[in-house]
Order: sequence, then structure tokens, then C-alpha cells
Amino acid sequence: MPTIFRFYGILIRMFFFDTDKHKTPHVHAEVKGRIAVYSIPDGEVLAGKFPNKKHKMIVAWIAIHEDELMADWQLAVQGKKPHPIRGLDE
Repeated sequence: MPTIFRFYGILIRMFFFDTDKHKTPHVHAEVKGRIAVYSIPDGEVLAGKFPNKKHKMIVAWIAIHEDELMADWQLAVQGKKPHPIRGLDE
């Protein structure tokens, strides 16, 4: 699972061919070894949990970049490398 985005100590990752466990397009977020999975279309937490401040930052970033994330999702499920997306701190 490549790290494709990083901001404020949050790593955002996308698995290649990752359509089995979570049926919706999603990203994996990691902060200090804790992992949560977020739906791209609505920012809903599919698994895991983060402190409220980090959670809000991730949800906001997903909302801002939803179109780009959906395009990257299409690449990742085909085994292709996703394009970089800017973080909130850039």
C-alpha cells in the first residue's frame, strides 16, 4: 500500500486492487501507528478511529479533494499508481 499523501503527520494510503473488504472507494489514514479507513464519497469512517482534530482534518481534506481521490481510486483498483494530491499544509 503506497503512501500517496502526507500532511500534518497524517499518512494517506490507497491499496492496489482494494475492492473486497470495503466495497466503497476509500483511503487508509495513519497517524502515529493508528489506522482508520475513510469512505471517499462521504468521509464516513469505515474502520478505526482518530482523535477528533485529526478526524476533522481528514474529512475536510477528503471533501476538498473528492474528485481527485475518485480518479486516483480508479487508477489504484486497476493496479496503476495514483497521482499526487496536495495536503492541507501545502
